Amino acid sequence: MLLATLALVAWGVLRGRSQDLPWTPLDLGQPVGLFTGRKLTALTGDAAACRALLTQSGVRFTALPPRRDGQCGYEDAVRLTSGGARDIALSPVGLGMACPVAAAVAMWEWNVLAAAARRHFDARVTRIDHFGSYSCRRLYGRDAGAWSEHATADAIDIAGFQLSDGTRISVARDWSGGGAKAAFLREVRDGACGLFATVLSPDYNAAHRDHFHLDQAARGATGWRACR
Repeated sequence: MLLATLALVAWGVLRGRSQDLPWTPLDLGQPVGLFTGRKLTALTGDAAACRALLTQSGVRFTALPPRRDGQCGYEDAVRLTSGGARDIALSPVGLGMACPVAAAVAMWEWNVLAAAARRHFDARVTRIDHFGSYSCRRLYGRDAGAWSEHATADAIDIAGFQLSDGTRISVARDWSGGGAKAAFLREVRDGACGLFATVLSPDYNAAHRDHFHLDQAARGATGWRACR
């Protein structure tokens, strides 16, 4: 792990891009770099810094009041307005999520979704369909065990997309269908891996057959990341 990290740092120095270096400040307006995902996850616990980054990048949002439901709740949730800064709607509307998740969603829109929609359909993403973010529950809805990242709004489940030309893309329907829709879904799944601590898709297990699970789980010093 240490050697791999040092190799990434050396590569970042050679490339001369601030987003490829671990010690430089995060800028949501920069392209995704080698350490962007880790910097986004590190925003957990610093709501003021995260919200300042959203504001500086032109992301429209409303800060939500803290919530506590026993073992669950959040301190840093926001509600994106028009999805972020590119007029992409979130459906259903009114979704609140932890600020680091919102920051990653905005960067995903700009750097991944937009390029993939142009490449495969010569269109724009106009809507992201989701299954929600905050849910006071344990992993897989079990009665015991670790709490889900949804229990602190540090996750979002993505069900599909609608494009400017009317095309609708569904994880449940199109992941295994082949063609442009399946290629689009795999591209945006892979692109999410550079922004979120955890990305789970239908390739992971049957529980994710109809959505992408994206979260910003803080995993301590190791900072290991999951991309399936």
